[in-house]
Amino acid sequence: MNETEKKITAEEFDRRFDAGEDMTPYLDLGSATRPGLELQRGQLELPAFLWDRLNDRARLLSMSRDQLVRAWLLEKLSREP
Repeated sequence: MNETEKKITAEEFDRRFDAGEDMTPYLDLGSATRPGLELQRGQLELPAFLWDRLNDRARLLSMSRDQLVRAWLLEKLSREP
């Protein structure tokens, strides 16, 4: 915690948060995490023509290939029971 960050009790934090105050000075954003959204690396083997099509579609949509694959997977898995 650097010298510009402040320390308060949990109760005081809750009270100020509930009152709508900006709580940024009380947070250590450098060590913040997003539970359940940590990235894991994997490997996907596809024929070259599929990589080319993915790259073309991603370029058309102005996004990276990884973003496109994540969006499509999320869309497909969201429809599954």
